[in-house]
Amino acid sequence: MRASLLQIAVDEGESIGSRRERVASLVREQAGADLVVLPELWTTGAFAFESFGAEAEPLEGPTYDVMAKAASDAGVWLHAGSIPERDPEGPLYNTSLVFSPAGELAAAYRKIHRFGFDKGEAVLMGAGAELVTVRLPETVVGLATCYDLRFPELFRGLVDVGAETLVIPAGWPERRRAHWTLLARARAVENQAFVLACGTAGAHAGVPQAGHSIVVDPWGEVLAEAGAGEEVLSVEFDPAKVGVTRGRFPVLRDRVLGVERPRG
Repeated sequence: MRASLLQIAVDEGESIGSRRERVASLVREQAGADLVVLPELWTTGAFAFESFGAEAEPLEGPTYDVMAKAASDAGVWLHAGSIPERDPEGPLYNTSLVFSPAGELAAAYRKIHRFGFDKGEAVLMGAGAELVTVRLPETVVGLATCYDLRFPELFRGLVDVGAETLVIPAGWPERRRAHWTLLARARAVENQAFVLACGTAGAHAGVPQAGHSIVVDPWGEVLAEAGAGEEVLSVEFDPAKVGVTRGRFPVLRDRVLGVERPRG
């Protein structure tokens, strides 16, 4: 299986419409890949809090339309990162979109853990409440977003409903880059799953971004890692390694806490 992580920069001098078309062109260039992944909130910038309200769009808005067509044009599964979604009957959400190679919406995930400590995203956006997986021909993908990476129980829940590959778009700041790499590897090791974590380059609202998108295998080995700038990180991996790893080192079956046991 081949995946391409598009570590793009959010240039404040670039209109959202122009950025959509630029990113769609990059997606089309990945024809031949099985899965393409974009970062979190790439239309606005993850730290551009003051823009969330003005730039929010309905789920089936302009970004949806452009990304659906790009997925279809390239014939790829596309995790289109996340957008600030405006629910007509509720708050804003940080929502990820996944499209099939036919350009159909396969899944939408509203970010559960909101970052900001009583400001920013934490107060401007609502919290999602559902675990979301997508079944690809080669693997079952579990969805999470940026700050979610710090909450292992979310990923354990995804594994419990069948996830084998964990995909995490992010707008992770440079000042905490060490945590980004550490946590990506930890989530891979503890869940015996592949982790595909796609970050951004440049700066969001003056906050330097970590970049360093990373792909980790079920043993915690780094298969590929980007640098700090704009980059397409492409990697081939074998999804069957998840089953092999879990079979040879069956640590997940020894869980005690948080596991329902039959009584009697």
